[in-house]
Amino acid sequence: MRIRFITTGGTIDKIYFDALSEFEVGDSVVQHILTDGLVDFEYDVVSLFQKDSLEIGDEDREIIRKFIAEDDASHYIITHGTDTMPETAEVLKDLTDRTIVLTGALTPARFRTTDAVFNVGMAVATVQIAKPGVYIAMSGQVFEAGAVRKNRAENKFEATGRS
Repeated sequence: MRIRFITTGGTIDKIYFDALSEFEVGDSVVQHILTDGLVDFEYDVVSLFQKDSLEIGDEDREIIRKFIAEDDASHYIITHGTDTMPETAEVLKDLTDRTIVLTGALTPARFRTTDAVFNVGMAVATVQIAKPGVYIAMSGQVFEAGAVRKNRAENKFEATGRS
């Protein structure tokens, strides 16, 4: 099984410059995470854009959906900012012949303490065993698209009880 990683930016790739939280979305860290993790599966990494998820709009979601719909892979992991990850997952739900897992980080991968590596690992495991569909791997859990939200107050993802 070959896994195609699609990077779109988000907190996982953020670089902070000062104490006032000025940042930019840098190059993807996915390749480094996979290399450091000594993974032994076939994969490639495609960067579609480097945006904070609050800057990802409907046109960007359509770019992601169209790329996957026209692509030849069957297993995808999308790194995405957490604020609008559930909305992007919703747009991809009609791609029923693929296994798609969205993940990201609540703290940048470049920080010493980060959830990025764990979340990417969860996404890799999920994409290998899940049925075709769209999922979000965050906060140590796997959620189906349409049944998850980001709880900003508690800084975690949680099920909504709907799908």
